[in-house]
Formats: sequence, C-alpha cells, structure tokens
Amino acid sequence: MPDASFPQTPSSPILVLNGPNLNMLGTRQPEVYGTETLEDVIELCRRAAAARGREITHFQSNSEGELIDRIHGARGTASGIVINPGGLTHTSVALRDALVIPEVPIVEVHISNVHAREEFRRHSYISPIADAVIAGMGGYGYVAAIDFLATRGATTA
Repeated sequence: MPDASFPQTPSSPILVLNGPNLNMLGTRQPEVYGTETLEDVIELCRRAAAARGREITHFQSNSEGELIDRIHGARGTASGIVINPGGLTHTSVALRDALVIPEVPIVEVHISNVHAREEFRRHSYISPIADAVIAGMGGYGYVAAIDFLATRGATTA
C-alpha cells in the first residue's frame, strides 16, 4: 500500500529495471530470448509510456547491490516498477525485500516462458509481491507491463 508521505503521481516515471545478463539480449541464446537488444526493449518501453502520456527511467545491472540501491531510490520518485530480475528471480530474498520499500505497484517480466523451462526457473521470490507477472511474451511483455502500470496500476497520493 503506498505511503502518503511518499506520494507518487501519474506524472512520476515508471522505473524499468533489468537484472543480470539482460545487457546481452540480442546475442545471448537468441533461440530463447530472441534477437531484440536491451536498447530495443527500452525503446519499446519509451514508446509505450509516451503513448499513455508517461515517461520511464531505466537501469540494468549485473550487480544485485546496484539493483537494490536503485530500488531504494525509487521510493517517492517512481509511480511503479517493471522488473526483469533475470536469474535473481530464483535466488534473491534481498531483492524481494527491497521491492516492497518503494510501496508502488510492481510488474515482474520475463522474456521467455520460465514455466516451460528448467524446474528451478519456476520459483520466483518476486511473484508473491508483484501486482502482475508476465512471462513468455518477449519484449512485448514490457509493453504490457507499462500499459498495466500506466492505466491501472499507477498510484496517486
């Protein structure tokens, strides 16, 4: 539940976070993740947000601590978070704990259908705290997440 002392408005940007290895999109296992680059995905997000009169900020890191720091910084400055935690989805309680701090809607996104892959990918520490989970839609999953946050999930003070 959003905290009134940290108001977010529809004019606050949506934070798009990408975790480990997502900087390698377009070259890493294209048969699984497709050929879109991370910059292609971010451009899709920018266009989707602009179509709704919104803006995004974005960040990618291979470092769990840097992602957590960016999440902490979203408190009071972001209206929602789209996150593809990459492999941290299945391993990081610390990332999960950080995601409740901003008190904004969260959409967990995965490019591939994690439920059709290895068993260990089917568990997420993030899903139980997410407002929505999108998997297997490629880069379009980010567009769906932005649309959700911009039209239904964004909070107002």
